[in-house]
Amino acid sequence: MAYTLYNYTPSLAAAVVFVLLFFTLTVGHIFLACKHKLKFLIAFIIGGVFEAVGYGARAVNAHEAPSYSTMPYALQSLFILLAPSLFAASIYMILGRIIRLTDGDSRSMVRGTRLTKIFVSGDVLSFFVQSGGGAIMSSAKTASKLKLGEDVIIVGLIIQIIFFGFFVAVSVIFHQRMSNNPTSAAMGSSFDWVRYMRVLYFASALIMVRCLYRVIEYIQGSTGFLQSHEYLAYIFDACLMMFVMGVFVIFHPSQIFAGYQVKSDETELIYGRHDYVQQA
Repeated sequence: MAYTLYNYTPSLAAAVVFVLLFFTLTVGHIFLACKHKLKFLIAFIIGGVFEAVGYGARAVNAHEAPSYSTMPYALQSLFILLAPSLFAASIYMILGRIIRLTDGDSRSMVRGTRLTKIFVSGDVLSFFVQSGGGAIMSSAKTASKLKLGEDVIIVGLIIQIIFFGFFVAVSVIFHQRMSNNPTSAAMGSSFDWVRYMRVLYFASALIMVRCLYRVIEYIQGSTGFLQSHEYLAYIFDACLMMFVMGVFVIFHPSQIFAGYQVKSDETELIYGRHDYVQQA
């Protein structure tokens, strides 16, 4: 049984608008990351590139309507699907740094040095499972193959939700314990760690809502209500991820390190480690 790539006519205007928005936000993040030499934000930046490229490919398909080519469809499906996993990886690393800078290992369920490894490992697993499902969908020629790809993606999204839910629990418990019994490092720190915890909650909530939306979308299938109405994807995916990128421009992680200097030249992307001391 054959199927159509889209159950609606994609909006060229909407796709172009979000290409420009994600491109602008990504350039902003590149500038700030380079300015402050924060290599651990590379994953976040790649997520922004994925979003911009994904909506660019979607714009190509919209321009081709009603005869859609497969390659742009595959690119937009995969890149838009996977970008939030890269945002999540950076969010995990930011919490790890907050815990270390506040000397908060004793207040956290998971030590700061282990937190990044645990949650990014789960994120990587989710990323590859979703990638596999997206690849199956992109190459599908029958409805049954399409359904298989959707099922694999659902598994990947559920993995992401489980790890993300645990991450939120770790964040809330750390925040509560640190507020009730702050360390001397937290009380004497030159950055507002509470504000950044709230930023993490905000971004985490947006990513969680987006993941739940995608799970429901794929459970309903290609003929379901969600996949038949494009505006819902822009509301519950594009807009939410734009807000995630935007909030970290306003409250950029570089501000966490104001007043700190690096003790080691070693840099961290995923599993490395930074040691920081507060400047006098």
